[in-house]
This record gives sequence, C-alpha cells and structure tokens, in this order.
Amino acid sequence: MDMNTYSFMSFRVSEYRALFYRIFLAYLFYSAARVLFFLYNVDLIDVDSFGQFLWLAFIGLQFDTTAILYVNSLFMLLSLLPLKINTYPKFQLGLGLLYGVTNAVAYATNFADFIYYKFSQSRLTTAVFDVVGNEENKFTLLLLFIKNYWHVFLLFFVLGYFWYVLYNRVKVSSVGNSFSFKYIFQSILLTILIVGVSIIGIRGGIGNATRPINMVDAHRHVTNGTHADLVLNAPFCLIRTYKKNFFKTVDFLPEDQITDIIHPIKQYNGGHHNGKNVIILIMESFGREYIAAFNKNTSIPDYVSYTPFLDSLANHSMVFSNAFSNGRQSIHAMPAVLASLPSFKIAFTSSPYANQKVQSIVSAANEMGYDTSFFHGAPNGSMGFLGFSNILGFDHYYGKNEFNDNTQFDGVWGIWDEPFFQFMNQTLSKKKSPFLATIFSVTSHEPYQVPEKYEGVFPVGNIPVHHVIGYSDNALRQFFNSAQKEPWFNNTLFVLTADHCNEAFYSEYKKPINRYAVPIMFYDPNGTWVGESDELAQQMDIFPTLVDLLGYDQPIQTWGRSLQSKMDETPFSVHFFGTVYHFSIGKYTFVFDGQKTIGVYAIEDVGLSDNIMENKTPDMEQNERFMKAFFQDYMNRVINKRLSVSSSTN
Repeated sequence: MDMNTYSFMSFRVSEYRALFYRIFLAYLFYSAARVLFFLYNVDLIDVDSFGQFLWLAFIGLQFDTTAILYVNSLFMLLSLLPLKINTYPKFQLGLGLLYGVTNAVAYATNFADFIYYKFSQSRLTTAVFDVVGNEENKFTLLLLFIKNYWHVFLLFFVLGYFWYVLYNRVKVSSVGNSFSFKYIFQSILLTILIVGVSIIGIRGGIGNATRPINMVDAHRHVTNGTHADLVLNAPFCLIRTYKKNFFKTVDFLPEDQITDIIHPIKQYNGGHHNGKNVIILIMESFGREYIAAFNKNTSIPDYVSYTPFLDSLANHSMVFSNAFSNGRQSIHAMPAVLASLPSFKIAFTSSPYANQKVQSIVSAANEMGYDTSFFHGAPNGSMGFLGFSNILGFDHYYGKNEFNDNTQFDGVWGIWDEPFFQFMNQTLSKKKSPFLATIFSVTSHEPYQVPEKYEGVFPVGNIPVHHVIGYSDNALRQFFNSAQKEPWFNNTLFVLTADHCNEAFYSEYKKPINRYAVPIMFYDPNGTWVGESDELAQQMDIFPTLVDLLGYDQPIQTWGRSLQSKMDETPFSVHFFGTVYHFSIGKYTFVFDGQKTIGVYAIEDVGLSDNIMENKTPDMEQNERFMKAFFQDYMNRVINKRLSVSSSTN
C-alpha cells in the first residue's frame, strides 16, 4: 500500500469516527433529557405504556436531528474541512471548546423547559423573551429559579459531566499528512456528502413537498396533543420560532362572506348600567379549579376550594362557569380582556403590529367621559403593561413606583396584593365618578410566598399555589370590606377573571381544554344581575359585555360577544396550545394547525381523546367554516391595522 494512501485513510478514519461518535453523544443525551422532561411533567402528559413512550421517543429523533445538526453545524464543518491542522492538539482543543459551549447552551434549554412547561404547558419558544423582556429583576428571578429548582441544575451538571467524560473517550489520532491532491479531493467529496445529508436532516426529510419541519409537524404521528410536546425538544422550538413572523394573511373564504359569518363589527343598545363605575379584576393564576362556585357541576370527588370569599361573592353575582382564557401567559390577558384581542403563537403586545389604534373598553369609557386607570403592583413597565396601557388610552397608570413603599415589596414580582388593593381603593376614592379601573394582581404566582404575618394562616393545600390563592382571595375580601364603605361602591360594576391557569391538582383540570379554564364573574352590589350560565364564554367576551351593560351605543370591532345580550351571537372559545389552536364552538372542539383541521372532538371531550373528524356532519362543516372565517379576519385586521371601527372604514 502506498504510504500516502495509508496516511490519508488512517488520518480520516480517526477524524470521521470521532465526529460521528460526538454527534451520537448528542442524540444520547437529548434522549436522556426527553426522559427527564416526561418524568417532571408526567401528570400533564398522558402516556399509556412504556412501548408508547418508546414510540414517541423514536418520533422525536426527527426533531432531535434538526436541533443537533443546527447546533453542531459549525463544529461539523470545521471537523470535515481538509485543513493541515485538523489533528493538531490545539485545533482539537478548540473544536472541543466549540462543541462544549454550543451544546451546553442548547442542552440547558431542555432543562429549563422541565419547569417552564409545568407552568406554561407549552414548549419553550422565543415567546419566553416577551415575558421576561420587560422585567427589571431578571437576575433575582434567575437566583430564585436556581434556589427552587436546584435539582434541575444538579441534573444538568451531572449529565454534562458524563457527556464531557464520554466525549474524551474517543480522540483523534495525531497523524501527519502530505496534504496531497488525493487527500483534498476525497475530503471534499466526503464533506459534500455529509453536508448534504445534514441539510436533509435539518429540513426533516427529502422530497418536493417537504418543507423544513416545524413545531406543528410533531402532530403528524400522534393522536394526543400532549404527545406532540414530548416529541419536541426545546432547542428545536427556539430555533424554529427565532425571528419568525407569526402573523400571516390567509385566504380560506371570499372576503365578502366574512362579515356575514362572524360579525366582527357589533353595536349594542343595552345600557341599564349607564354611568356606573367599573372595576376589572384580573387575578394572577386564578384558575377555575380553585373556586368552588365554578365547580358545582364538575363532580370532582373530595373537592376542596381555596377561595371562601369569592365563593360567597359568587352567590350575589352573575357567574359564567364554562369560561376560558385566550392565552397561557399574563402578557396575553390584558389585550384579550380589555380589547377582545387574543394572542396565539406570540403575544400581540410583543408583535410588530401592537402599535396601532385599538378599540377597547378603555377607548369606549374615555368617549363616555370616564376617568380610566390601570393598576399593577410590579415595577412600572413589567410585562409591557405600561406601554400597552398607553396604546389603549388609559388616563393613569399606577405601579410599584406610585405605591412608593418598598417595605411592601415581595422581593420578586411586586407589591403584595393586600396593600396594593388597598392602595387602589384609596386612589379611586379620590376620583370623581364615573371611573373605569383595571387591576392586575401579582402575589398568586411562583415562588408562591405570602407575607410573613400570614405564614400558616391559609390552607397549604396539595400543591404550592393553593396557599397563595388563599392569600389573594383574602386580599380581595379586605378590598371589598374597605370599598363598600366608600360612596362610589354601590354604583360600581365589578368584573373578575384570571389571566390564565396555574398548577392543577385535579385530573379534570389537567386535560388540555381545561388548562385554560378561568372564572368570569360580574358583581353589581345592587343585585341587578345574579345567576349562573354554563354557556361557552371567554376573556374576549368581557369587552363587548361591558360596552353593552354601560350603554355605549356606537359600533365596536370585537370578535367576542356580549354575555348579557339577547342578540343572536355564536358562543365560541379559542386559544393556542403550544403547537396548534383549539377552537370550541357548538358541539365540537376543533384542533387546527393554522391551515387545516387535524382533529375534531365532541365539546364535552375536554381531554381530546376521541377524534371524530372522519364523521363529517353539516353542523361540523358549518362550525369549521366559522372558525376559518375568524382566523382569516383576525390575521387580516391585525396585519392591516383595522382593530377599531374607525380604522376599518378608512
């Protein structure tokens, strides 16, 4: 054998063997992360058997491939190029550092997702940056995360150490080479081959119809929506959502049919609450699960409530016991509740389209001569609420700065609910009626702590959120006790809802649809609207309901409906579930990927266990048509800046 040929072959075999081994290690440790992700969220992801888990893990390899090849693309290219220094120890050391840093950063996102998923119930995407982007205490939050979830960090470093040890088990032999033409030619051919295969792997397949796979493709081989979350991995989701514009026009129906189907412009003539003050209470993490008044018909064995005050208030209120949020994050709630603007893949307030005229209950109240205020006990600007409140046209914003007493700061998010609610009461009592105020509470949030004087006062419950729900419920009690002494109280309409759900204890609320189950309740001290409705309702309905109740008689742009109107309006509920949309209407819940329906379930099937999509019926097709009309109109209005009646007619 020619010596040059021998040197080349031995040189390249050593390098290629090391390269393939190192990429294999990434697959191995991504698989370990998938196991851990499942174990941390086993109560949220329903896997029937070990065999089913293995099948889902096998499907996940396609998404692991995309992430691994993306993350390691530069490392692979430098390993493959025919350079004279490929096998030099310093070059190999540099490659090792590149491999270690890039994979460590990507791998760490999987571990962050163990906990993030528990609260968001969707995989980690770039939308997380919208949530934390406006927070001033990012370092404090990181330290708190490390303290509370030290075991996740420990697992990361333990697995990282084993990865490092295994990486060094296979080394590249230091062999000199003559850098011959044959060496360069054959190396380039192999590089082209491996790069070509890698591109196919990154795209997720080959063929004319194949586009780069994205998050929704996780549903192609699963029938349970939560299984798609197990198939995915955090690096893939972050890569696929980076700098993506999720607002794109769609063309499902002729434009002239949209208005007749969904009636996005509405006009009400109610008004039996003319001149009333309004206080909208958006309670952090107050899922329906925790409130007995909203669980009378759920038949949950040994049910326990953590909201004695709200349960008593509900007896004198109009309760909507089948209501849902339009999002899973706090940043989604403000536009949905106040302006009937849902957020899907990313928050509307973080999108390029947020800076436009938006019709809302705030703009309607301003036109009727109301004083309008927004209260949030966090540092001013948190969650982007200050900026969006200005877009909506609030006259006043009251945050931690205006409260101006750091002795009541919880050390993490903002002012404790009880003193901040009292601050709102004192502030409103100085105003002239009529006024409209919105308060977004803070305390009932991870890390689930209460003021020292209340330690041990409220039931600990079964999960950490339970005792802070008890604290915030008591903060509401204290607020109402103070407010009812004020002259404005009896002339005020109170609206209560939640931004989103939080941890679930009962299995009924771990089911996909019920992960968005929130309270919607209207309380008038004069008792003019009392009862309970199990009709489908959503956060988007609050704006048109208030417009109707207050007697605003001008047309409004809204996809919601008035919950007290006698008009023929179609109840529905919509939200984005990590990778797909859930749209409940009539007898059905549709699972929609943005282009087509991929599942239809009986509306009672909140676990989405029995797909009846093949059993087409005329009303199913009619409801699907309504759903597509909604999405088409939503995208067109957001993109073309037609979120108010005045802008719609221009």
